[in-house]
Amino acid sequence: MASCPLVRYDVPMIAKQLDHVLEKIRRLPEERQAAAVEALEVIASQDDVELTDAEIEGVKEAQKAVREGKYASEEAVQSFFARFRG
Repeated sequence: MASCPLVRYDVPMIAKQLDHVLEKIRRLPEERQAAAVEALEVIASQDDVELTDAEIEGVKEAQKAVREGKYASEEAVQSFFARFRG
């Protein structure tokens, strides 16, 4: 498995980035805020995990789609997170 090049490990920088992202999330519509909270809860509940090269590529593709304004439907988001619920 490869380490994730998308994460910076400079703790003060991470805190600033997290604050910045959370402020952006607070300005999103409620549905998207809820999806962000669910995503963060999934991440927070996992042990440290290294991403595979394929997973890193998937993250990069998702970031590109977001930059292009392509978002998943509410149904697709709910279906995705249903896989992680107990």
